[in-house]
Amino acid sequence: MGEPRQIKLLDMSLKLKNLMLNTSVIQSPMAGCTDLPFRLIGRSKGMEFAFLEMISAEALIRETPESEEIMKRTPEDRPLGAQLVGCNADSMAQAAQIIEDLGYDLLDLNLGCPVPKITGKGAGSALLIRPDDARRIFESIMKVIKKIPVTVKMRSGYEDPSGKEAILISRIAEDCGLSAVSLHARTRAQRYMGNADWAVIAKLKEAVGIPVIGNGDIFCAEDAKRMKQMTGCDGVMLGRGALGNPWIYRQIQAVFEDHPAPEKPTFADVKAALMNHLALEIDFIGERKGLLQMRRVACWYFKDMPGAAQFRTKINVCQSVSEMKKLIDDFEPLSTLSV
Repeated sequence: MGEPRQIKLLDMSLKLKNLMLNTSVIQSPMAGCTDLPFRLIGRSKGMEFAFLEMISAEALIRETPESEEIMKRTPEDRPLGAQLVGCNADSMAQAAQIIEDLGYDLLDLNLGCPVPKITGKGAGSALLIRPDDARRIFESIMKVIKKIPVTVKMRSGYEDPSGKEAILISRIAEDCGLSAVSLHARTRAQRYMGNADWAVIAKLKEAVGIPVIGNGDIFCAEDAKRMKQMTGCDGVMLGRGALGNPWIYRQIQAVFEDHPAPEKPTFADVKAALMNHLALEIDFIGERKGLLQMRRVACWYFKDMPGAAQFRTKINVCQSVSEMKKLIDDFEPLSTLSV
């Protein structure tokens, strides 16, 4: 992409309609990941703004048990956004009204999910190649939302990596009055493979006047700094880089504000955060479901550490909370390591 842009990193606040954030570091919605325990752990380590997991508009309207579980929150779990997925303009508008009435701080519209069970219904990233349908959804929602900002998250394209589809949809979003666009710089066809093409984020930033939030391949503070410098994006959105690493929010903010980097967490810090996460999951969804969820979560915290593969093998057959706690407590990396 050539030389980095000379982007000022200080004063990294972000204003989206009536929502003023002190930081432009945002946690993306991730199905099966960004539940209430994940968010509470993140907030304790410096995360300011986060999303619920993606919610189906139809499921929200029907008040399904799954949607009710996804929407669990606590008073300290704010500011908080909700993300809707769907392809029917009327249902999306009805669900959007529910979101605003429930007091969420922001509504995001999912035009990025690449999963076949979503795209096969014409929702998620399938809307990137159906701009007329996307416009109908945007217009219907903006007729009912009165207070909170509405944003849209999308991929670079369905199969086309050039960014043309994302730019077209983003211009429609801006024309309809949406407050910002977030771009995961991969195509639907890529899923999560290959590298994110940050050049598309830069193209989008030049093409629209509303804030652009960049997403894709941010795994450390320096990644976030490089993305902002290379693309001029107004904010950065974290995905997989925050799994098992809730310290990343403060690390990025320190780089953005040109402050000294926070002290890295010790291995003891990592274990303590994981134990807290385990306790929250059990409180949140009960022991049986919590154990299943924590089989994945525990591996996030120890990823890339020597001995992580052996730990994963053991944790995946764990049958009780006490057994899981002992596995976590007994785990030691095969070499001295500070993450």
